[in-house]
Amino acid sequence: MSIQHIAFCILLFLSYQSTAQFSYSGQIIDDNSQALQGAVILLDDGERAAITDLNGEFLFQNVVGGQHTLQVQYLGFEDHHSSFDLSNNESVTISMSESAVNIDQVNIIANRLTKDSPFSYVDLNEEDIAVKNLAQDIPFLIEHTPSIVVTSDAGAGIGYTGMRIRGSDATRINVTINGVPLNDSESQGVFWVNMPDFGSSVHNVQIQRGVGSSTNGAASFGGTVALNTSSISAEPFGKISGTYGSFDTKRLSVEAGSGLISGQYSIEGRYSMINSDGYVDRASSDLDSWFLSAAKIGDNHSLRLNVISGDERTYQSWWGVPESKLGGTDTEVLNHYFTNLGVTYNTSADSTNLFQSDRRYNYYLYDDQVDDYGQDHYQLIYNVQAQSNLTLNGTLHYTKGQGFFEEFRGGDDLIDYGINSDIETSDLVRRRWLDNDFYGIIANANYEPNEKISWLTGVGYNRYVGDHFGEVISVEAMPQLGIQQPYYNSIGEKNDFNIYTKLNYQLNDRINLFGDLQLRMIDYKTSGVDNDAVPIDVDESYTFFNPKFGINYSLNESSQLYASYAQANREPVRSDFIDAIGVTIPKPERLHDFEFGYRSNGKSVSLEANAYYMLYNDQLVLTGAVNDVGGSVRTNVDKSFRRGVELSLAWKASDKIMWSPNVSFSQNKIDQFTDIVIDFADFSFVETSQSDTDIAFSPNIVFGSSLSYNPVTNGSITLLSKYVGDQFLDNNSNESRKIDAYFVNDIVASYSLKNKFSKNITIKFLVNNILAERYSSNGYTFSYIFGDLITENYYYPQATRNFLLGLDISF
Repeated sequence: MSIQHIAFCILLFLSYQSTAQFSYSGQIIDDNSQALQGAVILLDDGERAAITDLNGEFLFQNVVGGQHTLQVQYLGFEDHHSSFDLSNNESVTISMSESAVNIDQVNIIANRLTKDSPFSYVDLNEEDIAVKNLAQDIPFLIEHTPSIVVTSDAGAGIGYTGMRIRGSDATRINVTINGVPLNDSESQGVFWVNMPDFGSSVHNVQIQRGVGSSTNGAASFGGTVALNTSSISAEPFGKISGTYGSFDTKRLSVEAGSGLISGQYSIEGRYSMINSDGYVDRASSDLDSWFLSAAKIGDNHSLRLNVISGDERTYQSWWGVPESKLGGTDTEVLNHYFTNLGVTYNTSADSTNLFQSDRRYNYYLYDDQVDDYGQDHYQLIYNVQAQSNLTLNGTLHYTKGQGFFEEFRGGDDLIDYGINSDIETSDLVRRRWLDNDFYGIIANANYEPNEKISWLTGVGYNRYVGDHFGEVISVEAMPQLGIQQPYYNSIGEKNDFNIYTKLNYQLNDRINLFGDLQLRMIDYKTSGVDNDAVPIDVDESYTFFNPKFGINYSLNESSQLYASYAQANREPVRSDFIDAIGVTIPKPERLHDFEFGYRSNGKSVSLEANAYYMLYNDQLVLTGAVNDVGGSVRTNVDKSFRRGVELSLAWKASDKIMWSPNVSFSQNKIDQFTDIVIDFADFSFVETSQSDTDIAFSPNIVFGSSLSYNPVTNGSITLLSKYVGDQFLDNNSNESRKIDAYFVNDIVASYSLKNKFSKNITIKFLVNNILAERYSSNGYTFSYIFGDLITENYYYPQATRNFLLGLDISF
């Protein structure tokens, strides 16, 4: 059955028999029988919500008969949880007990989308994240949500990993932790390798597709990923987790929490270490991290300190595998070899490595060809309920990053490193360093004067200072030189100020209006010399105005229609300026995002259908080429667009079976694109103009599925499937330069049991790529003329069948 047939079946499933409906109402009171106004009532894990009125009363109408769950939240009181079987109209009275309050999550809730928001999004809770959480990075824990494609340099989801949303790479995906920006200020990317096992500290994730609503940090062109670590356990706890799997993958994680001390103090922490050889030869990872969170909570305020630390030492696998090594003939491998002899392959070891390797080939041979980097995040978050309808939040944050990548260079010119000698060339080892500081302040106020109006205003100022420098640590021909010979240094400074205000207005029982205005001001400067000895002097300022508007129309209590328009503007990244030296300065990008959707949340079936049209001006698109450290080279194109349809379904077929498929169909086009190829005969450039070409790395179809079966109590088996259509390596729509479509299936089984020695023991067994699909998820290409036109394609092969076995013991 084709993917199109699967999508058609999903749509056909929407027709299902209706059942009887009743009303469910009640009153929320305290221990003294006083009514509690403003209590939040969540029905069926938030599928429907209500707020109590002046008399502490609430009402749900048109509730389907059968089993339901109820949760009640009120500031200063313990949460209430219960379940009930509804067969008639029913009214209840619920008494709440006073307690410390987890008010430190208020700022996270205020910056997230809700069911009345006119944008497309997915919420994942702790249980959703835990399904595959055995050692892999965050992208692999969320990859089965709509429109996401993930990749791993080492091929197994550990080490350098990345993701795309709607074809947009990590530099276009806004990521925050507790509202604090995570994207690197200069590259705008997110390096998950610096945060190993972070999934073990994340309590929930919201993934917004498209521009979404305003937030702090990098511009959202593809989506937003909001991670939340804030949570308080009332009881002390401990947990030990271990993993062992293919490629000698090992993980050990230890967690502990104090519970609530004296009703107002809490502290919890985690330490993790992960080691893996990787699927690709020598693509090993040696990772460790720790997380510490301490909180003091009062009746109407909270103060929380978070410390997140990660260290990684990863053997480089930044260069891809030549196409000829992935199913090519011996002749094709020889042709590739002789084409690159003296450029890529300079020694007998290089040659032997190429011919004796298989699809796991890694170009690098030097023992210490590693990336060695550490990063520490500090967050101080204060929340106060100033009034019953006014919540204030302030966050101070600081991130310190420092590290290098070390590399062997064969036969380099010593003068390029500032070394004057009678010896002109030599093998040498160099390190490129990054020492950076990122800090700032964020504040927001959430005001709800009545049931119809919710008003959020936020402001943030962030500053980044990055010191880029290199040093030669050894020269084979000059052992007397010593180490730490500096050869370049440059400084990058970036100031980022933004202010936004959001308004939700409930016009009537059916119509909710949304408005969002953001002003973002950026100042970016660099000075000094880049690693290729070329001065990098940038002094650019940008002022962006980003308006967003939307409407949500409730068809009934469980379904809505929505529409929105959002504008985003984005500045070029550091590498865009470097790669453009001597050419035109890259322009900032602008995106107009139009979204139209339908949401329906029933008891057994939930559906979302979303259509989008994203129109770009001056989009920086990937050319398919890479620079000397594996970074993608980009160029501005005048006009381009993405348009598509995203469909997702959650079907609870029975108490034992749950199926959540999703599929995305899209077109991703550039109006006019000019391809530039160098002719080495006279070092001239040959330009070829094309129209209506496909945007690189943007598959027209992405399908995901999670099918769970619970054969026994506390036991489950889940089939996770992912289909990704063809992706072009550049913007020429050339069939000879693409990543072939792939369909990958994983199976994860888990079983939990209780015993007298611990609260819970859970065993998890994950088999990735169970059908042993031989596929690649990323790559690059470049062409040049050397007599004939020569095109080189390189790919990042992903692991064939492999496993991870995990054991969690909770105390």
